[in-house]
Amino acid sequence: MTSSDPEAMDRARIRRARLAVSLLFLTNGAIFSNLLPRLPEFKDMFELSNAAYGLAVIAFPIGGVVAGPLPAPVLRRFGTARTAAAGSVLLAAAVFVTGSVPVLAVFGAGLFVAGVLDAVVDTAQNAQGLRVQRLAGTSMINSMHALWSVGAVIGGLMGTAAAALHVPLAWHFLVSGVVFAAVAVVAMRWAVPDDHEAHAAAQAENLPVDTAGIPRLPRGRRAALLALLPIAVVAVSGVLVEDVGSNWSAVYLRDVLAAPVGLVGLGYVSLVGAQFVGRIVGDRLIDALRAVLVTRIGGVLIFVGLGAVALAPAPWLALVGFALAGFGCATMVPNAYAAADHAPGLKPGTGLTLVSWCMRIVFVLSPPLVGVLADAVGLRTALLIFPVMGVLAFLFAGALRERRRS
Repeated sequence: MTSSDPEAMDRARIRRARLAVSLLFLTNGAIFSNLLPRLPEFKDMFELSNAAYGLAVIAFPIGGVVAGPLPAPVLRRFGTARTAAAGSVLLAAAVFVTGSVPVLAVFGAGLFVAGVLDAVVDTAQNAQGLRVQRLAGTSMINSMHALWSVGAVIGGLMGTAAAALHVPLAWHFLVSGVVFAAVAVVAMRWAVPDDHEAHAAAQAENLPVDTAGIPRLPRGRRAALLALLPIAVVAVSGVLVEDVGSNWSAVYLRDVLAAPVGLVGLGYVSLVGAQFVGRIVGDRLIDALRAVLVTRIGGVLIFVGLGAVALAPAPWLALVGFALAGFGCATMVPNAYAAADHAPGLKPGTGLTLVSWCMRIVFVLSPPLVGVLADAVGLRTALLIFPVMGVLAFLFAGALRERRRS
């Protein structure tokens, strides 16, 4: 097929393309999530304190920050579908190396490379998903993101089961990596071919960068950029809920609540499972209640949920708390992205990119901060900083009101 106009694509082709992108999102969620329930094993293997552990796991978000200027030229050179599929294969390989070589330097380097690859794959699959959405003429990107949550649940359950069954790390990550890499390669065959419009859209997601790889802010836009700050606060509040689930839930359940090995991975699974449900119903809730009210309700759920986690006397209450927080944060990042991309006074893509960079920077800062606090006052007390994210989301939700770009 040489044309990529909507009239030239039948419904069956669009359905296949939507399935392809959904599978790419699913594999992206599943590959890395296999690693998370087994992080306590690495903490023990390398005899890391909480502070040292927090410093080790930031290698992944640092990779994402360093990759900031990389996706645009890669997408222009190879296209969105091939980049997403090939990046998924390489991501699976990076996770395998991270988990199978018992050397701390290799662990950190593997996480860093995985962070770089994840940033590229994330941009590629979103660009491909938006391409399919434009061709279909109907909203479907939220359901694609929901498939990421499904993949994260699948990966978390696989990792939990592997830990409970004492499956060797190398075999676990080899099998999971091969399976999901194969799914990504198959999905690539059904994807929509790229054209100049898609490449332009991919470029629009990236700001100019200086020689150090830092986004160069547009001149004369100080007021518009300041208006992004409350939007960024909402986005950061949402992603920090994911951060506590991915980096600290397993350690907390095992070390503080003495949960059996078969349960330590379920904190993350509970969080992303509830997040999936929230994303499935999120569009309807926003249509009925609007983004501001939905975000404020989500802030309350985060405060209650993560407060319950930090105060839980038993694992079951912590699991309920993680689920409440996951449901509460489900729509925050998509809503913040939408508000940032339509921020008055900024070109399309500029606000979204800046908010995304804020999120990545916070991902770098959060784990070592929590680790240092945990060593000083205990992990339970350190986790009490996270319910504050719910308060901030509630207070700054008004920034998500619909506005027209001038």
